[in-house]
Amino acid sequence: MKKREIRLEVEEYDKVEDLDTPFNEIVFIARKASASAYSPYSHFMVGAAVLLENGEVITGSNQENSAYPSGMCAERVALFYANARYPDQSVVAVAISAQNADGLVDNPLRPCGGCAQVLLETEERFGKPVRLILDGRNKIEVIHSAHDLLPFSFGKNDLLNLGSH
Repeated sequence: MKKREIRLEVEEYDKVEDLDTPFNEIVFIARKASASAYSPYSHFMVGAAVLLENGEVITGSNQENSAYPSGMCAERVALFYANARYPDQSVVAVAISAQNADGLVDNPLRPCGGCAQVLLETEERFGKPVRLILDGRNKIEVIHSAHDLLPFSFGKNDLLNLGSH
């Protein structure tokens, strides 16, 4: 038997202003984007801001639907629009912020599994890591690669190796 250790390094900041520009700016943009969420069922409003290599920032917010699987998370709304609008621009960073009836959530929100997979595909598409900036009232977490969210991820290399045994 072999054992492997998987490590995840997460930077923690006390406040948004401690982040370098433009990363602190996209957190504020993500917060603003959360206000445009359509969340009549969960009342949980999530915003995402995607910083592209060309400096453009694309936002998205969660969009719920009474048929729950038909809704979409803020991260995917923003990433899909960014990739459609600027297909040749890599994603540098994604800031994610959430609020509820009490305002900004206390602790950072982490992407769901579906969003983590889309973030990973975005990294693979451009061959560059995507920095994740996770916003909360009590702290900000920064993860330097979406791959860290899914260390045993399924990606394009797995599809390429399906036929070889």
